[in-house]
Amino acid sequence: MAQRLLVIEDEPTLSRLLTYNLTQEGYDVTAEDHGSSGYDRAVSQDFDLILLDLMLPGMNGLDILNKLRIQGVTTPVIILTAKNGEAEVVQGLKSGADDYITKPFGVSELLARVDAVLRRYSNGDDMPQPEDKDGSRIVLGELEIYPLKYEVTLGGQSISLRPKEFEVLLYLAKKPGVVLTRDDLMNAVWGFDYIGGQRTVDVHVSSLRKKLELDPESVHIDSIRGVGYKLVVKRKTPHHSSS
Repeated sequence: MAQRLLVIEDEPTLSRLLTYNLTQEGYDVTAEDHGSSGYDRAVSQDFDLILLDLMLPGMNGLDILNKLRIQGVTTPVIILTAKNGEAEVVQGLKSGADDYITKPFGVSELLARVDAVLRRYSNGDDMPQPEDKDGSRIVLGELEIYPLKYEVTLGGQSISLRPKEFEVLLYLAKKPGVVLTRDDLMNAVWGFDYIGGQRTVDVHVSSLRKKLELDPESVHIDSIRGVGYKLVVKRKTPHHSSS
């Protein structure tokens, strides 16, 4: 069965473009051009993914997103934003968006982001897969983490990490593809009582990134400006192209 996508976009040309290309890719697409009707559709029907414009008549995208999350709707959301919409992107990610794409964007980028989010939520390819019930191993693509032994391998090669680097990686790995704020990482790794600044997080992430460069095409850490970081894992699966 085709995965169902909801596009909430009021610009007619862009809405048609999104609908056409996503349909060509095999998705079942529903489009709404008004904030209120888009919200009503999102809460009354089941979708696998929502593409949500931030500037909408009736109800803006951030209000829609906030209301969806309050209502307990966990459908993944990719927000669509203009080039100068950085503040809105930050707020959107903090409100529960899963990714964003900046207008104007190419079809290839759109399809890649949609595919990545859907894979993460639909079949769990990028979710931790403990080997044992005690969670003694987490596998994310080529990345393997052994929490009980503080050991990490990437592509079969061992990576030497300092304790705090390991804890940062472990926390990111438990929520792959999810944007985690600096405060999230600070509290999880250093504790609520830590008096150091967020620069500590940035330094450890920077060091961790260099060590993951062993196989950057398999796993890397993305910076989300003004928000925090997310662990991106690329599965080595065959890619198909639409005609």
